[in-house]
Amino acid sequence: MNLSTFRAFRSRNYRLYFGGQSLSLLGTWMQKTAVSWVVYSHTNSKLMLGISVFATLFPAAIFSFLGGGVADRYQRYRVLLLTQVLSMIQALLLTLLIWQRPDAVWGIIGLSAMLGIINGFDVPARQSLVPELIKNRQDLPNALALNSSMVNLAKLVGPALAGFALEHLGAVACFGLNALSFVAVIGSLLAIRLPPYVAKLHTKNMLAELRDGLAYVAATPAIRHILLMLALASLLALPFTTLLPVYAKDVFGGTASTFGMLDGAIGLGAFIGAIFLASLKASVNLSKVLTVNTFIFGVGLLLFSHAPWYPLALLFLVLGAFGMMSQITISNTLLQTTVEPALRGRVLSLYVLAYAGLVPLGSLLVGAVSEHIGVQNTVLAEGILTLLIGVLHLRTLRRKSREASLQPAAAEPVSETAVPV
Repeated sequence: MNLSTFRAFRSRNYRLYFGGQSLSLLGTWMQKTAVSWVVYSHTNSKLMLGISVFATLFPAAIFSFLGGGVADRYQRYRVLLLTQVLSMIQALLLTLLIWQRPDAVWGIIGLSAMLGIINGFDVPARQSLVPELIKNRQDLPNALALNSSMVNLAKLVGPALAGFALEHLGAVACFGLNALSFVAVIGSLLAIRLPPYVAKLHTKNMLAELRDGLAYVAATPAIRHILLMLALASLLALPFTTLLPVYAKDVFGGTASTFGMLDGAIGLGAFIGAIFLASLKASVNLSKVLTVNTFIFGVGLLLFSHAPWYPLALLFLVLGAFGMMSQITISNTLLQTTVEPALRGRVLSLYVLAYAGLVPLGSLLVGAVSEHIGVQNTVLAEGILTLLIGVLHLRTLRRKSREASLQPAAAEPVSETAVPV
């Protein structure tokens, strides 16, 4: 790691954004952990636990495409500021609810659904705003990789802080700290200085603009390929994490601490992967990196599936998570650097839909299949399917390479700087 790993910090606006989001994400993961703990401790129901998670994820996926249209139609900065204020209000309401009625499980699920709807508008606006915060366009892949490292570090630290807060301070304090964390992100957003916003003339209604976004993706093979590959990975590969509690309890005969170590190994591998991506030079062909890391992901799953020794399983999880990180981060980067700026919000909303919408469905699929062929064989099958996704990436990469070699010699060479070839 060297200073170039953090070159996106040369942009003042991005530094402010990164600092505020870092504190807010810690609070977000504390809240997620606390919600699961409170729901399960009052119901002892795995079904209710699953419903509480689904209540946040699925509305975010459903509303993301509409949120992408809003991000393209209005000033993204103001949309993000509004969603952060609404998220803080949701956190305050949740804190008050737990304070007054700690056993109000359906109230918690209702507020979780409210957060999911907010996230449907927040994520496309936040993702599409990042390029506007970077002075040098070549620093954009680095900024997106740093975002991923921030998310995964928060995923490692946030639950640990939540556990400490729940044990020593209580659930109310845990939710209250998340509400307080939004002060940092809202303050950082208010400190950002952007060029004056020039409102665009819209001759079409929102529905027509959403159709334009779909038509653009359908007519752009590079973007269509990225979204399709991410959707396949989200449905068939990423949901392997759903089976980790079974590995902890039944395969390795462990406890909740065993599960925590397995989950932590994934977070560690993903964090290392994000730092690796952030350290890449701007001239690196990210499509090739994505292809190689997809194979690494698949091999990691294959090795983990029937690992006979717990420490070895942890090592294989770190390896798999390293490759897994590329599915999310590089797909985002390739979209950001390829899509037309005016359509960025709508295209990124499809990215959110391909990820957040299909992972929960994939989790249901993985759970059902594991009932018939066993947990270890299910993960083995996911590893094989991941390798097949890698083959599809490789075929596309070779086809693009052949097309480039057939171009006239006088033609200006196409740059491979973080753009699909």
